[in-house]
Amino acid sequence: MPRKGMRSIFFKPSPSHHPPRHYSLPPPSPLRTFSDTLMDDNIHTAESLITKWDYNNNNNNSVSSRLSNSSSLFSGTRLDAKHYVDAVKGLQSAMKYLVAQDPSSAYLLRAQSLMQIAMKTLEREFHQILKVNREYLDPETVSNRSETVSNRSSTDFGQNSFSDIDEIVSDDEFRFAGEGVADAERASMLAVNDLKGIADCMISTGYGRECVRIYVLVRKSIVDEALYNLGVEQLSFSRLQKMDWEVVELKIKHWLNAMKVAVGTLFNGERILCDSVFATTAPEKRIAESSFAEITRDGAMMLFGFPEMVAKCKKTPEKMFRTLDMYEAISENWPQIESIFSFESTARVRTQAVTSLVKLGDAVRTMLSEFESAIQKEPCKTTIPGGGVHPITGYVLNYISLLADYSGVLVDIIADYPQSPLPESFYRSPIHEDSTSSSFSTVPSPAISERIAWLILVVLCKLDVKAERYKDVALSYLFLANNMHYVVEKVRKSNLGLLVGEEWMAKHEAKTKEYIAKYERVGWNSVLTSLPENPAAEISAEQAKACFVSFNTAFHEACKKQIGWVVPDPKLRDEIKVSIALKLVSKYGEFYDKNRVGSDSAIRFLPDDIGNQLSDILYGIGESSSGSSHALTTSSSRRSNGSRR
Repeated sequence: MPRKGMRSIFFKPSPSHHPPRHYSLPPPSPLRTFSDTLMDDNIHTAESLITKWDYNNNNNNSVSSRLSNSSSLFSGTRLDAKHYVDAVKGLQSAMKYLVAQDPSSAYLLRAQSLMQIAMKTLEREFHQILKVNREYLDPETVSNRSETVSNRSSTDFGQNSFSDIDEIVSDDEFRFAGEGVADAERASMLAVNDLKGIADCMISTGYGRECVRIYVLVRKSIVDEALYNLGVEQLSFSRLQKMDWEVVELKIKHWLNAMKVAVGTLFNGERILCDSVFATTAPEKRIAESSFAEITRDGAMMLFGFPEMVAKCKKTPEKMFRTLDMYEAISENWPQIESIFSFESTARVRTQAVTSLVKLGDAVRTMLSEFESAIQKEPCKTTIPGGGVHPITGYVLNYISLLADYSGVLVDIIADYPQSPLPESFYRSPIHEDSTSSSFSTVPSPAISERIAWLILVVLCKLDVKAERYKDVALSYLFLANNMHYVVEKVRKSNLGLLVGEEWMAKHEAKTKEYIAKYERVGWNSVLTSLPENPAAEISAEQAKACFVSFNTAFHEACKKQIGWVVPDPKLRDEIKVSIALKLVSKYGEFYDKNRVGSDSAIRFLPDDIGNQLSDILYGIGESSSGSSHALTTSSSRRSNGSRR
């Protein structure tokens, strides 16, 4: 951006124009002042150096030789570069003086011609430094170097140009950063110092636009290429919504990685580089802002626009967690996004990031509602053979436990989510007051806890309806016990427990025990009632035999039926069997001891056999494969052959 008032004194040809003409200078006038003479010297000095490094001068053998050797004005000692820039500045001073004294002076025309040649040379040098040092100006190197120099003095890289620091004039002498600085970092610092020196010179002489054009052209191609390699591409919404979810999910994975690299390294490094090359004074700071915006705007809009398109696609529960991943990525990187793209010229980028965040949040809320609706609409006609854990229980609890891992971002998303239609006291559980033992950095949000508890309640209500489909009441209670136990254990072993609290778990654990008690009472009532209420009461031998026969039949039928029932959890299964055995052995043992004499022909089971017979039940393996009927028969035969005690 040229400085105000400077454009009028520099006549610059369009790219199609011929090289500037060489004007002959008039002989010195005896009336010229000391200032006139000084300006003459400045022009002659500038002419000597500028023509020496004029790449368009085919008669310049020294430059041709240097070009053939891939030499540069900004290499080696940098003394030539310093003298060149000093000469350009002197030429600028002379031009300002001549404009004020005699705008039609032949000296001014010659100075303008020399200035155009000098700017072409500096443009070429600027472009060459950007290209040759691409490896050392990559965003990662720049970011790392910025951290290294952040605590150094103002004479460090990016704070002063080479023309302002007399002691920094060569590669070997450019070692003020310390012995610990790597060669790549030193090369990066030197390249930026050179770029800044050229930029300062071109901007101060009114050629900032040309300088920025080259800078943006080179750096934008680098940023765009880096984003492409990260998998960021231009996609239309129509194309995206036609893709299979597996393809979209893969693109989201690439996007998540791209987001991390782009914000943490690529855009951050580019911002640092722009500020280092251009931003020193207010006008140059505006140049840095506009350059950074031109370089990164397109790529950033593509990067931050992708989540919005994903959020607009059809919403199904399986897309929930990738959607949350994207929301979390933007949310966590938002402070850095806001800092990097803080300019007014990059407001569109910030707006796009916020828009995507809002759309993702809307999508999550929609998917939560559809997930709840899917639970409620799940058909109730089918039952699980044996009363085991229903697939919907496993699916919902696994889904909710994964949701619990995103509680940090869900807090913001469901803050205004509609509450459940039931009173809060029905599903709300106290939150842990002491968060020191949890994996959460803060106390869980009540909104999250209530929403999780509500979703669990929805599936439990659905299970209540499914339990009614069982014709055997005992089996329906066993089904409820199995599923409630699964829910409690899943909650306890995941972050769900931290969200719903100990009181919630204790309440539902008690519910499991209640279902088990009802299963035992209903499922084994016929066995227990086959014996007298008081097993030690005096009864006749015939009555005793009738009780033994009744017990044999009831126990055999109960075991036979429950061989096909199932309790998947081994620990719970053993606890149930022990509980049943204690009740049966206690009552049957007392009755057996009181009435075994004279009832031998009716006795089929010894008290110690009760537990053995119970060992086959609740595995869900079916009568045909268990061999239990055979076991019951042979055990009866063995006892009838005199094996009783």
